[in-house]
Amino acid sequence: MNERRVLCALAVAAFAPACIPAAHAVTPAPPCSGPSGLLGLLDRPTVEDSSCVVPRGMTVIEAGATAGNLYGTPGGRVYTLPNLELRWGLPGGSELVWLPPSFQYDSVDGAPGVPAATIHGFGPTTVGIKHSFGYTEHWQWTAEALATPPSGDSTFGSHGLGGALNAIVSYGNGPLGVSLMVGVTSQTEPTAAGGGRFQSFNPDLVVTWESTSRLQFYGEIYGQSHSGYRHGWGSDADGGLQYLVSPDFEVDLEEGVRIQGSLGGFSNYTGVGLGLLL
Repeated sequence: MNERRVLCALAVAAFAPACIPAAHAVTPAPPCSGPSGLLGLLDRPTVEDSSCVVPRGMTVIEAGATAGNLYGTPGGRVYTLPNLELRWGLPGGSELVWLPPSFQYDSVDGAPGVPAATIHGFGPTTVGIKHSFGYTEHWQWTAEALATPPSGDSTFGSHGLGGALNAIVSYGNGPLGVSLMVGVTSQTEPTAAGGGRFQSFNPDLVVTWESTSRLQFYGEIYGQSHSGYRHGWGSDADGGLQYLVSPDFEVDLEEGVRIQGSLGGFSNYTGVGLGLLL
């Protein structure tokens, strides 16, 4: 029953844009175009997705690697890559997105007389659609629907069907940008963790500062009302920079920290990545 509700909600969200006239459906919003447009277009390195959609007929490739410390596990380390995201521009101010499985490697130092332990495997895959409903000179509003089928391995994958619905509102004025994403999710833990299903309310706030046409700094705070099955609130923060090597190529650096709970399973992490517009 829960999986059926997820499918119905995703179907409604995915097809709703076709029934609603969108202002400026073809011309990109100001934050999504211009010499530094790629900085506003990319989803990474923030957890929050961009309010911009990929221009029709174009493709965005985003990838990165992270290394961090596991929360509550002295000496525990976590590594993930390639954190790949592929996005394709569709007609009418929409885009298609696919997140293939990423590889995760965890290591834990052994206690006296106990050998160190390692686990590794692949996470789930996610597909979705994003639609821009309109914008003004400073504001833009967007929505997206994402689906995660049962995928990945038993240690890091998704035991059952998951889904997410997100609304994104952004404001830009000169070098300053503020974006808020509010979403709801229904997902399952990996099979090895019991495969329990949980629902969550997920707020996410990002502030950006474009110091030059090539360099942008950001700060983010985000949370989930349930960070896992029978787990309560979890929240994290991260910040970093993006550098535009060329109008079609970006590199970035980020640092994330745990605030409360066990959202993401880490105490802190460092990440590097890139974005390409083709």
